[in-house]
Amino acid sequence: MTHYEFLLTDSLEKVLPDHRPEAVLPGTPRLFQNQRWSFQLAYTCQNDDFGGSPTTFRLQCSGSAAGALSLLCVELVPCDYPCHGTWDDDYLTTRPGLLPDLLRPAEWDETFKAVPAQWRSLWLTLDASLLPPGPASVQLDVTDPDGGALASFAFDAEILEQKLPPQTLLQTQWFHADCLADYYHVPVFSEEHWRILDNFMKSAAEHGINMLLTPVFTPPLDTAKGGERTTVQLVDVFFDGSEWSFGFDRLRRWVEMARSHGITEIEVAHLFTQWGAEFAPKILVQTPSGTEKRFGWHTPAVGGEYTRFLRAFLPALKAELDELVGLEHVWFHISDEPHDHEKETYAAAKATVADLLADCHVIDALSSYDIYREGIVEKPVVCNDHIQTFVDHGVTGLWTYYCTVQAISVPNRFMAMPSTRTRIMGALLYRYDLEGFLHWGFNFYNTQRSVRAIDPFRVTDAGEAFPSGDAFLVYPAPDGTAWGSIRGEAHKEALQDLRLLRLCESRIGRERTLELLRSVGGDMSFTDYPRTRAFFARLWDAVLAQLEPQEI
Repeated sequence: MTHYEFLLTDSLEKVLPDHRPEAVLPGTPRLFQNQRWSFQLAYTCQNDDFGGSPTTFRLQCSGSAAGALSLLCVELVPCDYPCHGTWDDDYLTTRPGLLPDLLRPAEWDETFKAVPAQWRSLWLTLDASLLPPGPASVQLDVTDPDGGALASFAFDAEILEQKLPPQTLLQTQWFHADCLADYYHVPVFSEEHWRILDNFMKSAAEHGINMLLTPVFTPPLDTAKGGERTTVQLVDVFFDGSEWSFGFDRLRRWVEMARSHGITEIEVAHLFTQWGAEFAPKILVQTPSGTEKRFGWHTPAVGGEYTRFLRAFLPALKAELDELVGLEHVWFHISDEPHDHEKETYAAAKATVADLLADCHVIDALSSYDIYREGIVEKPVVCNDHIQTFVDHGVTGLWTYYCTVQAISVPNRFMAMPSTRTRIMGALLYRYDLEGFLHWGFNFYNTQRSVRAIDPFRVTDAGEAFPSGDAFLVYPAPDGTAWGSIRGEAHKEALQDLRLLRLCESRIGRERTLELLRSVGGDMSFTDYPRTRAFFARLWDAVLAQLEPQEI
């Protein structure tokens, strides 16, 4: 005999196999017309006859909102490296094991299996854009394989006339074209590779990414010194012995594909290698003698042929991108994350192109305020555990990022962290009025330093290098599409929180919106912020109450 248990919980619950989740009733959510709102059906069972009785069930949905409800199955993935050797007390676990993360698309006629003595969940998302303004109803019925009733849940929602404003935050999460070719074993820039790239660009846009890392040549990121990543060079480079020329056909296709998904900003791959800007990135060049690897680890960054190449290449690239998207939508990098001991080589590399990029956006990740103060990096993307120093010195127009190092106190997206720690970024992005957000791994499916490719369904930590969840936000589905994650959904909700606060600001002004935020969450900072799920419900209730007299 099988005994089932079902309960509803919210999107911020990570349903751990060995922990009873908190039951959270939906109430009557009030949703903006372009809002996505998620919740979970958690389930478990007890079976005492060693598998003789079935443990499967079906889920049926009815009500006026049924057509707007999507269904995903939350699956467990390995978390061999949940955290570094030092951690804080805001982790769900610091022990290796299996954690819920992968969101696999499911069908309403699918049969689901409950595992005895384990909690699992289904993820449901209501897309209010598919419903007219007014009341909407949801009815969920759970049945056994024979159609017998096991549980039922019903609630109503209200779809508002008002829409959330468009996202104004600039966001890039680095898009690794080579990892897709490697994982799917397809030739780079074959038609199948382009199809997969298109699918992942679509997913990137759905995650609020509006700036796309673009491999004009293979990005020199997370590559072991002397090693190389699979070549993904969009620009054809020709050298006849005296002059350089360039072919931009693949770049045009890339940009057009990105723009078809609403991605407006083009982020040019870094012009110099990581960790000091000492060398040129890998660049293949077509010569009268054939194709050769003209530039790479063997090429000094400054003072040689690479400098002469850049002075021919950058004007041609700028002219092409200006025609495609306008230079105001193009962003350049010198080298990623220069540290104090690397500032001289970074500054020397930057000086070789400074005049060529004087009319362009140039940004780089940074943790050192001294490097900024000296003018070496003019537009910093500051890690969120160092950004307070920049804020205290009155730096404006800031971007922020987090990665493997931001493991103590500050928000991040590691699998072993609660979803609240990912979602709080929306309120903090508003609190600090930040211009942009960067992350290094939308789909990095390699080990650290790209020594080898990995299967992200089995290896979630880049080879026990970074806490699970740092290296990628989406999974490569068998059909070449991107499957999402709980972390990605928490990130999307953070962006909705940010848009909600921007809407509030448009009605009552920034100072009063900040006062409202303080009344709900206190004097927030990147190290001191609400850690409870209740904060987010209070925030939405407070904003809706503030807007209600103005007829939302």
